Amino acid sequence: MITIKSNIGKPKYRQIVNSIEDAIADGRLKKGDQIPSINNIKDEHALSRDTVLMAFNELKNRGIIQSVVGKGYFISSEDIQVEQKIFLLFDELNAFKEDLYNSLLDHLGDTIHVDIFFHHFNMDIFSKLIHDNIGAYNYYVIMPANLSGTNAVIKNLPSDRVYILDQIHDDLSEYAAIYQNFEDAIFDNLTKVKHLIDKYEKLVLIFPEDKQPTGMLNGFQRYCNTHQLPHDVLNTAKSIAPQEGEVYIVPDDKNLLYVIKSLNSKKLSLGKDVGVISYNDSLLKEIVQGGITTISTDFNFMGKRLAQMILEKEHVRIENPNKIMVRNSL
Repeated sequence: MITIKSNIGKPKYRQIVNSIEDAIADGRLKKGDQIPSINNIKDEHALSRDTVLMAFNELKNRGIIQSVVGKGYFISSEDIQVEQKIFLLFDELNAFKEDLYNSLLDHLGDTIHVDIFFHHFNMDIFSKLIHDNIGAYNYYVIMPANLSGTNAVIKNLPSDRVYILDQIHDDLSEYAAIYQNFEDAIFDNLTKVKHLIDKYEKLVLIFPEDKQPTGMLNGFQRYCNTHQLPHDVLNTAKSIAPQEGEVYIVPDDKNLLYVIKSLNSKKLSLGKDVGVISYNDSLLKEIVQGGITTISTDFNFMGKRLAQMILEKEHVRIENPNKIMVRNSL
């Protein structure tokens, strides 16, 4: 099954990989079949263990083989066209992260496989998913969200194979990243529409601290303090009673619906009596209630740029652009 030839200009570890690929392609190996052990290949072909291990690690990273403790290595996929595998860890899935994911896939190409996981803002799940997949992928794209102490887990991965996405923490400075600057984004974009905000008397930030970035809160407070504006911060909009003259800044869609429902129940006019600024633009926000003003980064560009970083092995840190889209709600 394994064919090794000398003096043909091809590394021996690559010949092992190609031998297994050929056996899969012509049907001699199928999913679930066991392959010879590292020691068997080493002894039969007078190779170093490191040479065989290099071949096995590549096949494992591509998802073609997997190891079973105490039993050996088995074929786990017959898709030999996959050249690389990427571990993608999101906090949660929503419309704009789906845009990011699809953009990443579109720009990576057909020979790179992406497995997506979700930690749901739970540090135990975050830790388990990473530990369970150490060594199983070529690259690791990780969205730490607002979880603290993530570097204690991420440092178990090769630093040159890790890309940090969206939120960035001080203890993750050694890793390549494409991120949002949440503090400057809210401060700068509110400044751009100050002439519209000045129509109102008070700003209210709906800030579920278990899910939203601290930078957003810091930028909001900096804006309000700079302009000496009355303001408030609430954890949820579920039971609010909006008052005329208030502007609500709402990062997540669930609380946005609470705000709109409360406005309708009190017969307050959106964009006239009460202002609303949401986060993360979507087609729905262009339409609902005549249009919701949003502060949003470009998630399609984020996915495209991330793909480029991976393909070109760039070890850089890039701030993704953002802008405010003014609509009827302000």
